[in-house]
Amino acid sequence: MIQGPDDRRAPITPQLAVRVALMGGFALVMFAIIFFRLWFLQVLSGHDFLAKAQQNRVRSIVVQAPRGEILDRNGKQMVKNRATNVVQVDPAELPTNQVVRARMFRRLAFVIGRSRSLHRCVVGEPTHPREVLMVTSLQCEVEQAYFRLPYASVTVKTDASSAVVGYIAERASKFQGVTAPQINLRQYPYKDIAAQVLGYVGEISPTELTWHHFKGVSPATVVGQNGLEYQYDRYLRGKNGAQRISVDALGNANGPALATRNPIPGENLRLSVDQNVEAEGMKALKTGISLAHGNGNPADAGAFVAMDPSSGEIYAMGSYPSFDPDVFAKPISTAHYNQLFGKQANYPQLNRAIQSAYPTGSTFKPITATAALEAGKWAPGETYTDTGTFTDTGGGVRQNAGKASYGTINIVDALRVSSDVFFYNLGRNLNDPRPAGGALQTWARRYGIGRRTGVDLPGETTGTLPSPTWRANRNTIEHTCERKTHKSACGIADGRPWSEGDNENLAVGQGDVGVSPLQLATAYSALANGGRVVTPHIGLQIEDAVGKVVQRFDKPPSRHIALSPAVRAQVMQGLYGAANSPGGTSEQVWKGFPSQYKVFGKTGTAQLGLGRPDQSWYACYVQAGSRSIVVAVTIEKGGFGAEAAAPAARLIVSKWLGVKGKVQAGHSKTL
Repeated sequence: MIQGPDDRRAPITPQLAVRVALMGGFALVMFAIIFFRLWFLQVLSGHDFLAKAQQNRVRSIVVQAPRGEILDRNGKQMVKNRATNVVQVDPAELPTNQVVRARMFRRLAFVIGRSRSLHRCVVGEPTHPREVLMVTSLQCEVEQAYFRLPYASVTVKTDASSAVVGYIAERASKFQGVTAPQINLRQYPYKDIAAQVLGYVGEISPTELTWHHFKGVSPATVVGQNGLEYQYDRYLRGKNGAQRISVDALGNANGPALATRNPIPGENLRLSVDQNVEAEGMKALKTGISLAHGNGNPADAGAFVAMDPSSGEIYAMGSYPSFDPDVFAKPISTAHYNQLFGKQANYPQLNRAIQSAYPTGSTFKPITATAALEAGKWAPGETYTDTGTFTDTGGGVRQNAGKASYGTINIVDALRVSSDVFFYNLGRNLNDPRPAGGALQTWARRYGIGRRTGVDLPGETTGTLPSPTWRANRNTIEHTCERKTHKSACGIADGRPWSEGDNENLAVGQGDVGVSPLQLATAYSALANGGRVVTPHIGLQIEDAVGKVVQRFDKPPSRHIALSPAVRAQVMQGLYGAANSPGGTSEQVWKGFPSQYKVFGKTGTAQLGLGRPDQSWYACYVQAGSRSIVVAVTIEKGGFGAEAAAPAARLIVSKWLGVKGKVQAGHSKTL
């Protein structure tokens, strides 16, 4: 049909055509983007999003692996596990709304018996942005733990009753992020017996996560914190399992477990320790302390070591005061911790057998005798007249304990009666101003003084072996300390050089020398076995659940020292006389002991100066065939060695050998 002139429209202008084309193109591009995005989400990524959607209704619960047991040499359980329920909070699952979150924590505090009062809570560290909240102490603990270790569950209640567990489970929607799983807690049946040796466990800290010792360990894992629990943690720990459960939108379980990965229990650790001897050792320490009190000495601490002189196996090791490791099975406040383990409790966590070093008194004299004989500074038949006093080169006068004098004696008799004057003279003869010192320092170091023994426990001290170099370094360090504002870690800076008197002090185990009971026991073991410096060890082997040996820990001697048989015979003869012959410093202590066992022993009384009570020492080797044993005992503020430490040593030896009888304390006033 032909349009009339009035119906005709003007043709589209070029500008309008361009606009229409641009808008159409833009719309087409937008539809294409939406199309391809939908295609990407539904087709290419559909499986991933489906998995994530399913995960939104699945929770994974960690199933803690039981730690391996720790057994004594006879199979007695020294550390085991017990099952219990705990209440845990997963910070990542908590309500994000702060009001709802606070309400939930108040409700939880009421259920588990905690205070619902509000307190000021600072979350964070001084070097990080901090948040200040007014919340319950329970919420504060969780918030602070979350800051330190994100996504790690926080245990807020241990040994939760079945009523608490059931209440939380039935009201899961009101306790978002709260669970009440069953876990295995560490149990120490013998309480304070060998507590420092066994150690304890706890959740791994953020700092510990960076340690090589715990490489690969996940947050919130329970690990060994000290002692054998720490040393052998990788064997004892096991591998945690996991359980996956389906939950609804409110977090309530709505079906059976979807999948479970069973935990792998830790392996068992068998020790060289005899639990009966260990218990007797702690009892013996207390007996020695009681004897010291009877003699007017304020003894309050001590330690002992009993070991095989041939292999280095430790039969018993103890430190007093001690503690019950079970206290760490539950959360402990800082105030309570300080009360139990601080200065007022005399630091019971300190393993004085390996972590404390003291002057040894006359128990050091066998080392001095060895050095003098081996260096040719004294001959086996040579004598010295002990008048009761000794005047050194500088004019200083020293005396025997109790101002005793022993007349003309040889080195064997000097060991038997513990003549200080005789050994002061040896110290002068052995003095050497060269940086490393002379024969006395050389032989002391060979025996293990001033160096770690290599025992399989953390925190062992090196002790102190005085020498001219040591003295110079000490003065340098102390001079630096004098220029500091805080001097709590500094010693007394006298600035004097090494002197002959230093070597005389060292010869009788006095002055600056510092030795741990384990170092002394190792030295006496080398003397007993003819020169093998054993590597002390407590761990014997790793076993599986049925007792099959998985790995043995064979510890070869750390070194051999060239101890001549003639020199050894002289020293051992002196030690035998000290424990058995009339006038011997510990002869009274060993009276009535079965004659089939040969006892070699030496008392020690370390003078600590400044009006402080003396320290009591005793070291002995008892020759009993395959049951031979070396024992070293020290009692702080215990007085004379024969009066406190020596009776304790006999009690330990008697238990090991099955010997019965009353122990007699000595009364010899010798150092």
